[in-house]
Amino acid sequence: MRNKADHTAAIRGERRAAVVVNTKSRRGRRSYAEVLRLMRAHDFRLTGVHPVTEPARLREVVSRALADGPDLLVVGGGDGTLSSSVKYVAGLDVALGVLPLGTTNNFARSLGLPLDLAGAIGVFREGKVADIDLGMCGDRPFANLASFGVSVEVAGTVRPWVKRLLGRAAYPLTAITVLPGHRPFRAYITVDGRRHELLTHQLNIANGRFHGGWQIARDVSIDNRQLVAYQLGSGKRLRLLGETLVRATTGRWRSLAGGPFVTGQEMVLETDPPLAADIDGEVRLRTPLVLKTIPNGVRVMVPQSFVDR
Repeated sequence: MRNKADHTAAIRGERRAAVVVNTKSRRGRRSYAEVLRLMRAHDFRLTGVHPVTEPARLREVVSRALADGPDLLVVGGGDGTLSSSVKYVAGLDVALGVLPLGTTNNFARSLGLPLDLAGAIGVFREGKVADIDLGMCGDRPFANLASFGVSVEVAGTVRPWVKRLLGRAAYPLTAITVLPGHRPFRAYITVDGRRHELLTHQLNIANGRFHGGWQIARDVSIDNRQLVAYQLGSGKRLRLLGETLVRATTGRWRSLAGGPFVTGQEMVLETDPPLAADIDGEVRLRTPLVLKTIPNGVRVMVPQSFVDR
């Protein structure tokens, strides 16, 4: 694999890029033609152009795009599309270029990317290659977040038209409707030999800096070799309701030093009762689980201001 400086020089000099856009995402279909226009306006040589009309075929499409040997794989879509794409480029000598075309765009926000098309594509031309951490939940890689509790029900309940209408507020507002029928659970998190116990309706374990479009805490990073576990509210519904409303209306953020956070490079999670895990939008595994970070697990294109550790 090339070093980051050589890889950056190749992208900015040769400009060999493949483009994959999920045209089923919130903005993907209407933005597709503009993505291609802007890429060509920035003099990128497109090795392939791949619209994704069936998200279940994303892996096949990404594999086809990578077969042409681009230095940069540009992927446009929501967090689910981008997180899945991360899995397919992890450890490869190709940089992921992120086009934020979803509702909350947590991954793009964690990288400090502009959320408009022109700004994001400008980063491909003027930015740099960085290696960021990749999370692992059991045998499933994740870019941003593994969550447990009421959010799993929310993910299966929130309607596409609500996301289109309300944007990132759709998730906390849907949670308010789900919460009255949800029962709290007990979670046990073991980090470095220390066991933490809590009673809650919602537990999140984050690799990235953002959740629901809002920053988790000011000192969280997607490149610090640490996972961050935190609960929303507690076992009391009213407290979680209040926390959800504050987050939905203000996007309040706080420091890790001042909140109920557990950090570590590896965590063992047990819950009573066993719970399903929502891993970057995909509900696949159940507790107990081991979660950990893979330092510098995936290569991405980021702004020059991004702090690459």
